[in-house]
Amino acid sequence: MGTDRGRVRWSYDVVAEEYLRRIGGELAGKVVDRALLGAVVEEAAGGVVADLGCGPGHVAGWLAGRGAEVVGVDLSPRMVELARREHPGVEFRTGDLLELPAADGEFAAAVALYSVIHLEPEALAPAFTEAYRVLRPGGVLLVSFHLGDEVRRMEEWWGHEVDVDFHFLRTEDVAGRLTGAGFAVEARLERDGLAEEAPTRRGYLLARRPLR
Repeated sequence: MGTDRGRVRWSYDVVAEEYLRRIGGELAGKVVDRALLGAVVEEAAGGVVADLGCGPGHVAGWLAGRGAEVVGVDLSPRMVELARREHPGVEFRTGDLLELPAADGEFAAAVALYSVIHLEPEALAPAFTEAYRVLRPGGVLLVSFHLGDEVRRMEEWWGHEVDVDFHFLRTEDVAGRLTGAGFAVEARLERDGLAEEAPTRRGYLLARRPLR
């Protein structure tokens, strides 16, 4: 599969249909996630919200259902194909977190839910620099991740052969990378995994691109 990004792209192409079936309705049982996403919609104040690492578009679809204009971006062409099929009223683009297909300051807000976990640690800083670039001054970024300091290699996922790494991250490390990219971290939250989720603790950070 070549590069790390190539492995991630191929793996998500492989599991896309099963991912949609299993994960596509997950927000129905995630009160905290919905509350945080609702805050992002309010912060966007009618501007465009980016869903960075959108998968099959379920989060983008939820945001659009709350009145937001949304652009979803995903590395996996198959995920983008499914997202367009499931949410025809939302715009989706194929692209990389390290080179987002978006103009400077295009978005009023952005979410990156469990997408940075597939980046090597040294790629977090450039990914957050890209997120900073595409947000307008005052825009917010919501990031979520699995808490810890391990790397889990997946070679089988729901009966499919894959080759993808999941990087568990520490809240302070992610906050430091966000701050280094120019963001001001305004809120932090951690929670245990729900019964229907993988048994990991989850971290959330809400960061803002300063007005100046």
